[in-house]
Amino acid sequence: MISTAIIKRIVRLAHIGQVLSVAAFLFHGSAATAAMTLAEAIATAQHNDPWIEGSELRQQAVAARAVVAGTLPDPTVDLAFANLPTDTFDFDQEAMTQFKVGVVQTFPRGDSRALGQRRLNLLGEQFPYQRDERRARLAVAVTEVWLEAWRARESIRLIEEDRQLFEHLVDVAQSSYATAVGRTRQQDLVRAQLELTRLEDRLSVLYEQLETSRAQLGEWLRENPATAVSGQALWQDYSAVQLSRQLPDLRLQHPELYRGGALAAPGEIAALVSDHPALLGIDRRIDASQVDVELARQKYRPEWKLNASYGYRESGPMGQARPDFFSVGVAFDVPLFTSRRQDKQLQSAIADSEAMRTEKMLALRKMVANFETRYARLQRLEQRQQLYRSRLLLEMAEQAEASLTAYTRDDGDFAEVVRARIAGLNARIEALDIDIARLQTIAQLNYFFATSKIGRASCRERV
Repeated sequence: MISTAIIKRIVRLAHIGQVLSVAAFLFHGSAATAAMTLAEAIATAQHNDPWIEGSELRQQAVAARAVVAGTLPDPTVDLAFANLPTDTFDFDQEAMTQFKVGVVQTFPRGDSRALGQRRLNLLGEQFPYQRDERRARLAVAVTEVWLEAWRARESIRLIEEDRQLFEHLVDVAQSSYATAVGRTRQQDLVRAQLELTRLEDRLSVLYEQLETSRAQLGEWLRENPATAVSGQALWQDYSAVQLSRQLPDLRLQHPELYRGGALAAPGEIAALVSDHPALLGIDRRIDASQVDVELARQKYRPEWKLNASYGYRESGPMGQARPDFFSVGVAFDVPLFTSRRQDKQLQSAIADSEAMRTEKMLALRKMVANFETRYARLQRLEQRQQLYRSRLLLEMAEQAEASLTAYTRDDGDFAEVVRARIAGLNARIEALDIDIARLQTIAQLNYFFATSKIGRASCRERV
């Protein structure tokens, strides 16, 4: 039988090994790379996102087209020799021969210019909302990847802690089996070694997850090519980025929606979600589609053209003076056959505008449904978190302690000690997984309450 003193020595040695291994793991590479908090990762990703700069450039392009849409078309200049005699082609032979310079200016139908400019301005106003929505999505994406890396790292730490104890248990079991002291059997040695091998495999999987998450995090942290000082800074290696020790304290926005553990009514959720930048961007497109309807109505109005010309005539063959000519005129089209053109164009514009409204309704319904889905997940995760913290982890620890105590008194099975330790390790890792999943779900829920710097009120004032 193994004495209690030996077991205590095992635990003490294991504890020392845990401290050393964990310290080495946590601070490995810290001299080269400072620990990055989640808030720093999100801010860096939002600052370095090339999509943001591309959106600003697209907005500038639309603003430039709006200026073009509000200006008159370029005038047309007409140069011509009129009424030249074909027998001699002399410019002064006939009285009607002249050199004409004409200018034609077209005036678009009705208020088409002002409406076209307003339409493009409205379309340009959607880009700030799109950028705000992009930042909100980036925050969620970076949070999920950062937490996945943190989960993998902490799971490795937990396994490294228990591996030290398993190794000492195997050593003691081998010694007990070799000296025929206690009840250690060969199958106990095989089982203990098998569990050690399985731990090695789990560590390999977790290291893969950690490296993968760090690489994915590098996608968001890497500098914007337009602002990178050098190519070396642009392609910096983020595979060894260090994460902060503490989990972030993510809090739910609008906690009044979760009163008493019951979710608020869908209408109340929709009222809060309706200020989301993604929906405000759709509002801008709806406003632009309404302007399209007004543009279609302008098709019923004529397009005007103003023309003016000056005709120069040479003096006659006998030297008599000939007066020059000046002409001015107006031309316009008459939209008489509207049933197959203007009417259809107006119907098309109205249908497109109404379809845009349904797009917003679908987006709003999807947001409310996704919010309710994630809230249900959060509720279950918090129930499981409470169960693990209040009962399950304590009971697992008691079971592991009881099985170890029974084994030291020669009243238990070595395999049961191993199973209890493995079960306790699994429970701690599952509790960690629940904590991470809960924080990820909170980040996803907070996305639905993203706000815009512009605001709905100022948006409405420009309509």
